[in-house]
Amino acid sequence: MNTPSSRAGAGRTGGPSVRIGALVPLSRPGWVEAGRHLLAGLELAVQDVDAAGGIDGRPIELVVRDTAADPRRAEAAVDELARLGVAAVAGEYHSVVARAAAARADALGVPFLCSSAVLDALTEQPTERVARLAPPQSHGWRMYAEFLLGAGHSRIAVAAEPSVYWASGAHVLRDHLAPRGGTVVELDARALAPAAVCDRLVEHRATALLLLVGIPEPAVPIVRAVRRDARLADLLIGAPAGQPEFAGWTGLLGRDGAAIPFLRYLPERLGPLGARVGAALRERLGEAPSFVAFEGYDTITVLAGMLRAHAVENGTQGGDADRARLIETWPRVAVEGTRGTIRFSRTPGIGVWQWDRAPIQVVDRDPEDPGRFRILHTARSQAAVTDGDGE
Repeated sequence: MNTPSSRAGAGRTGGPSVRIGALVPLSRPGWVEAGRHLLAGLELAVQDVDAAGGIDGRPIELVVRDTAADPRRAEAAVDELARLGVAAVAGEYHSVVARAAAARADALGVPFLCSSAVLDALTEQPTERVARLAPPQSHGWRMYAEFLLGAGHSRIAVAAEPSVYWASGAHVLRDHLAPRGGTVVELDARALAPAAVCDRLVEHRATALLLLVGIPEPAVPIVRAVRRDARLADLLIGAPAGQPEFAGWTGLLGRDGAAIPFLRYLPERLGPLGARVGAALRERLGEAPSFVAFEGYDTITVLAGMLRAHAVENGTQGGDADRARLIETWPRVAVEGTRGTIRFSRTPGIGVWQWDRAPIQVVDRDPEDPGRFRILHTARSQAAVTDGDGE
């Protein structure tokens, strides 16, 4: 599906538009709810940039393409967007899809700013053409492992499906827990029925089960089975990839979906810009915005800052005609986003330009009020409870 271009606010500026390509999962088997939030953030930022004068007087045209979580479809979309003359490609949520898009953008010399995917190996080789806002998986999932240990969990089971992303996450957990006396046992979520998963958890004397699986299947049936098994009353269920972040999770599971810690890329408190954007996103979505929506907004904010800087430095009407020069702007970016000041650097072991200050929390939904999020752990190991973003 090709989604129509968005030119929110274009009427307030003059001249031909600056095109930015957007890759978003908007149909199954993609995580459509995440895609809807990502697109809402991208579109709101385009509206705000254009209302502030656009790119040297030119409006942004967001050219949206649905990846449907298909790497080959994403590659084809990057090819098409490059032919359309986009200044840059942005977005994507699924790591394996973002990796395919990054490789194709790199090969074509098109700047790609990845909004949400966390897989460390976003590209096979280091490149100057790709940057990322979300923290690397190794960073976030190590923090999640520290949370587990701090909460007294060292016998960990993971219910996993085959995927480069899930395998990478399990590897990070195992490497971090093993030297500290922790163990990780993997359960094949494809081969085991939910009742059999429960039996294996009892057999291995696991104190925590991590869901490295998709939703609604098989995550929802596994959660329901565990919650109803008296033998597992004290078992912690966790979902480091963030499945409980979205309202659909609570819609499917109700209170059974609460008290399941996950990683969330928001600060403990939003500043004035974040609060204003959060309110606008809530109105646009009709529900509380997820961290993915904020990532979308910050993506366009960063690219707009780069394009404006490129126009000033090179005396042009905009940066979309000269991608190579635009790529040189990554290390000089300093943009106020909704979640802090965004700057890119080269991080050891990461082959792309990386925002290394992205906020990370471990949170869950309050069992007494599933619309309320509780902050359980942050990079500074502080614990707090916040009412801010619940549905």
